[in-house]
Amino acid sequence: MSLNKAMIIGNLGRDPEMRYTPSGQAVTQFTVAVNRNYKNQTGEWQEETEWFRVVVWGQQAERAAEYLRKGNKVYVEGRLQTRQWEDQTGQKRYTTELVANQVTNLERRTRDESEEGVAAAPAGRPSRPAPAPAPAGAPAPAGDGGEKFDDGNFDDLPF
Repeated sequence: MSLNKAMIIGNLGRDPEMRYTPSGQAVTQFTVAVNRNYKNQTGEWQEETEWFRVVVWGQQAERAAEYLRKGNKVYVEGRLQTRQWEDQTGQKRYTTELVANQVTNLERRTRDESEEGVAAAPAGRPSRPAPAPAPAGAPAPAGDGGEKFDDGNFDDLPF
């Protein structure tokens, strides 16, 4: 049995960069900083930051490039992959990347942005269509006295 799965939550270190392969497939790359707090041998709190290179493919790559920005908190799930290539001097180079199969923007949308349509669904989640208005004379949604029904916003959840 084998398993190659990685899950991180951190902040984008730079804006995503999207390009297309010669076959027309979208690929987006960005970096994520993940902080870890721990006590050292003397009992003092220390913080260390680990940087992850993230690669996203296909439609999710296009959404990530459109909706993510430097500083956004994101949840990324995928697999680790190490690539090797030869640089201009002939030396072998290696890099390890997190190839994402799920990217979720954990930033809260402000009311102004969601009303203007600026911030749509987080990367990795399709947006839900707005509910159709009830026809005239239709009963109000369940609740106490017919107040506006709110089913909650679950787009921020990483699962």
